[in-house]
Amino acid sequence: MKRRPALVLALGLAALTGAPALAAECGAELKAPARQIVRSAAIELAFAPNRWPISVGEHFELNLQLCPKGSAALPTRLLVDAHMPLHRHGMNYRATVKALGNGRFVATGLMFHMPGRWQFVFDLGEGATAQRLTSDLDVQ
Repeated sequence: MKRRPALVLALGLAALTGAPALAAECGAELKAPARQIVRSAAIELAFAPNRWPISVGEHFELNLQLCPKGSAALPTRLLVDAHMPLHRHGMNYRATVKALGNGRFVATGLMFHMPGRWQFVFDLGEGATAQRLTSDLDVQ
């Protein structure tokens, strides 16, 4: 195979001149494979439970990262809840959300008391700028 020194030189120069790197995915530092991402037009929300898989009848917490898109502002409020749409009820516990700075949060006090399809509900912002994001999860 013939080498192309001009191409190698060009790639090296781009790296040295500070060519823009690809942006990291929202919440890339959160634990995989549990990390999930939900998106709206203005924001991405990455989250991961502190243990995976989530077990029925055991408290868990969610680590969350909010990533505004473009010039969108970081929401000032985040509420976390979960419910079972098919059963029309929620958790027996209310989550507490603590801001950690730079769009990072931790939600504690969550527990799924029965197996089945659960839906995480994330309420962001207040008033006219409020939005709701959801993510489904099957719990065994």
